[in-house]
Amino acid sequence: MISTVVWGTGNVGRLAIRAVEAHPALKLTAVIVHNPAKVGRDAGELGELDHPLGVAATDDIEAVLAARPQAVVYAASGDVRPDDALADITRAVRSGAVVVSPALYPLYDHRNAPPEFRDPVLAAVTEGGGSLFASGVDPGWGNDVLPLLLSGLGTTVDVIRCQEIFDYSTYDQPDSVRYLVGMGQPMDYQPMMLLPSVPTMVWGGQIRMMARALGVELDEIRETLDRRPLDTTVTTRTMGEFEAGTQGAIRFEVQGVVGGEPRIVIEHVTRIHSSCAPDWPMPPDGGDGAHRVVIEGRPRIEVTIEATDEGENRSAGGNATAVGRLVGAIDWLVGAEPGLYDALDVPLRPAVGKLGRKTT
Repeated sequence: MISTVVWGTGNVGRLAIRAVEAHPALKLTAVIVHNPAKVGRDAGELGELDHPLGVAATDDIEAVLAARPQAVVYAASGDVRPDDALADITRAVRSGAVVVSPALYPLYDHRNAPPEFRDPVLAAVTEGGGSLFASGVDPGWGNDVLPLLLSGLGTTVDVIRCQEIFDYSTYDQPDSVRYLVGMGQPMDYQPMMLLPSVPTMVWGGQIRMMARALGVELDEIRETLDRRPLDTTVTTRTMGEFEAGTQGAIRFEVQGVVGGEPRIVIEHVTRIHSSCAPDWPMPPDGGDGAHRVVIEGRPRIEVTIEATDEGENRSAGGNATAVGRLVGAIDWLVGAEPGLYDALDVPLRPAVGKLGRKTT
């Protein structure tokens, strides 16, 4: 059994606890938390399972890493604390652990990552013998391995479009939703996530990975952006009220341009309520969210995936599949050479040993 630590117990971390517990090759040995109120609580409770796991949460990072775990699922956010997340991750890699994480956008495509992100990880790999695989939580497989798989089914391919359609009203992360993305803010407010070049920083790596896999050279990466205000004040289940006239929906594209035309596109259509921008793409059944890949060509191929977890919560479902991709890679990474890996390096594997296995 591979001794595995889950670091962080928020929207991603609680799902990681479940994924590690369910994986037949992994053993949950520690859970790291930052909130003092969580110290000492059982991992089963933090993962919202219906039984204890016998692992008490701790904030003693040094002691956990000194025990030399074989793997770490780094689930703490890197959205507004990328330097801290990088320091945490390199610390774990330096201890010799295989680390999987969605926290560091620039390392989704590490070959083109800025040196200030890539070099510390490579130094930690050399020093400690650990590894890192970073993949998106939006989820990463929807912007890399799935579209590439589907592209191979066509006779001709004109455009690959990866689309996330998401209702933020189900996403219990107020600071990110209200300030990083700008939902509920005046229309002249400039959210950090929508600053020019930021979407490319986050999703450009996946555009470059797909171009590399397809054997094409990008002319450039472009961005488009549209924003809509709320027509009426709405109240959400998790984050309270959002006033009429404030930002209620955003739609942007990160476009990989080949031969002067957008050929590889990652598009996000995001709302705080389904009533906003009803003319924009919606989930097929009017639910909270969906992930769609469209291959424009001959034949035209369209695949829509809706994942649910925690009842009918599709935001949790999308996160759960992203976590499944990361946690499912751990045993492969443990058997591989130490290094820095991306989604094209790490195979997407069947659920060996998981069929019929439950965590609740």
